[in-house]
Amino acid sequence: MAISRKRVGILTGGGDCPGLNAVIRAVVKTAHNDYGMEIVGFKDGYEGLIENRYMNLDYRSVSGLLSMGGTILGTSNRADPFNFPVLQGDEYVYLDRSSQAVLNFEQLGLDALIAIGGDGTMSASAAMAKKGIPIVGVPKTIDNDLVGTDVTFGFDSAVVTATEAIDKIHTTAQSHHRVMIVEVMGRYAGWISLYSGIAGGGDIVLIPEIPYDLECICEKIRDRNASGKNFSIVVVGEGAKPQGGDMVVAKMVENSPEKIRLGGISHQLAAQIEGITGIECRVTILGHLLRGGVPSAFDRLLATRFGGDATHRVANDDYGKLVVLKNNEMDVLDLQFVAGKQRLVTFDHPVVKAAESLGVCLGVPEGLSIADYVEKVKA
Repeated sequence: MAISRKRVGILTGGGDCPGLNAVIRAVVKTAHNDYGMEIVGFKDGYEGLIENRYMNLDYRSVSGLLSMGGTILGTSNRADPFNFPVLQGDEYVYLDRSSQAVLNFEQLGLDALIAIGGDGTMSASAAMAKKGIPIVGVPKTIDNDLVGTDVTFGFDSAVVTATEAIDKIHTTAQSHHRVMIVEVMGRYAGWISLYSGIAGGGDIVLIPEIPYDLECICEKIRDRNASGKNFSIVVVGEGAKPQGGDMVVAKMVENSPEKIRLGGISHQLAAQIEGITGIECRVTILGHLLRGGVPSAFDRLLATRFGGDATHRVANDDYGKLVVLKNNEMDVLDLQFVAGKQRLVTFDHPVVKAAESLGVCLGVPEGLSIADYVEKVKA
């Protein structure tokens, strides 16, 4: 066994998702078996590092974690070290606590930090790396919107959950001759809506990257009814919007780095479709259901590979990097390259092309390519 007696911190930041515990397990086991490292887990993401709340992780700590959803370390999507909310009186003020995080890191005698999270966590990690903390990032999000990696863990599990829900909604749609609208998470990226919509046999799939034409959606529904298919399934991403319109904001959360909370586009769409076509519509919003439950087999394997590779990077002092999957091989990208960027669905993506070939309505009028339509809408 190679000897590298390092003491390494690990944290999980941002929203939870299936596979986080599998990464923690992989890090702890690889660190112990291959390098004799000691692992310290910070509670509730960067909040734990700032407030010096942590736990030692060993073999017993990670027993049984592979199939467990959530994270044993807890997480927070408000713990930005450079804009940290602190309650003073009745109001929150935002302070730069990054120096305190660095001090705690040093006083604990840590050699490196493995940060597991999405775009917010990676942006914070890139900034912390500039302050001198040796960091390796692991890409996590059900939204699949992190640049540089072919896929993030958590995405497949979310798609499986959404697809199973769409499957069940089919029977009610057929029985009652309704338009059933299923709203899924994904923020500004349409990966979940696109993949689950196609996998679940959706007739209309709406994603944030393509502002939809309401009339063409209603025309698709009318055509289906005229051909004897007296029901339709609409799968819509929470960030979808009509041409010339805006995304629907459910609420604003002021004491959060991500203040905008999307949600409710399905209700708006249902009212419009029912008003135009006269066909009864019903709405199901899957919401946080997509972030819960056990990870899929794919996500368990991917999370395990990510966790193991991140640990090898630490052992070899390869810091300031995000481990990624490229062409089914482990690779790395500079954290500074990833920070502040977002991976969106492209119009030439193979699943988009497959949807078009299947006759799925993507909210684009017939006779127009997606690129030409979007360009026309922007003009």
